[in-house]
Amino acid sequence: MTIRVALADDQALVRAGFRALLDAQEDVTVVAEAADGDEAVRLAREHRPDVILMDIRMPGTDGLEATRVISRDPALADVRILVLTTFEEDEYVFEAIRVGASGFLVKDTEPEELVHAVKVVAAGDALLSPSVTRRLIGEFASKAKKVQSPAALDVLTDREREVVALVGAGLTNDEIAARLVVSPATAKTHVSRAMIKLAARDRAQLVVLAYESGLVRPGWAE
Repeated sequence: MTIRVALADDQALVRAGFRALLDAQEDVTVVAEAADGDEAVRLAREHRPDVILMDIRMPGTDGLEATRVISRDPALADVRILVLTTFEEDEYVFEAIRVGASGFLVKDTEPEELVHAVKVVAAGDALLSPSVTRRLIGEFASKAKKVQSPAALDVLTDREREVVALVGAGLTNDEIAARLVVSPATAKTHVSRAMIKLAARDRAQLVVLAYESGLVRPGWAE
């Protein structure tokens, strides 16, 4: 199955480089290119790509706002966004994941890592490295306000709540399995069911929900 990718970056040379790299893959094809956020939104609606490589800093509507618009459009629920930037700063990681991005990479990442990232995100998984997860948690801790009502979590079983808390704390499925003494497949099933019940786009959104509901406390980041 071919992964359909759209590129959103204001630099034509960058887009050309990404296109050459991705089109060289047998199972990836670039279907559209955008030079700003407004065009990225329009092309997302026109082409419905599996993944959008979205630059954060673009003229006019930036990548964060375009990500927010796309993520809130029910018609684009299957479109995954991988945010790219030259600035590996906490504020971008935090905001990109908060508004709906499924992953975050810096532009100087190795080519094979970029291709891997596209495939991971296209498969419906979040691309959050341990270091990014730790920064994300740190941002929640530093920006923590009064938590929202945890009532939304009532749809979860006790075990699913436990699993969501561990996802929020930055654990992988294998680590969750070891902590709960279950198989990795069982841990993955619990995560998947929690995502469905909470209408989370992916694992990244579970981290956001875990913090905003108060299920994970800022002190866990230490």
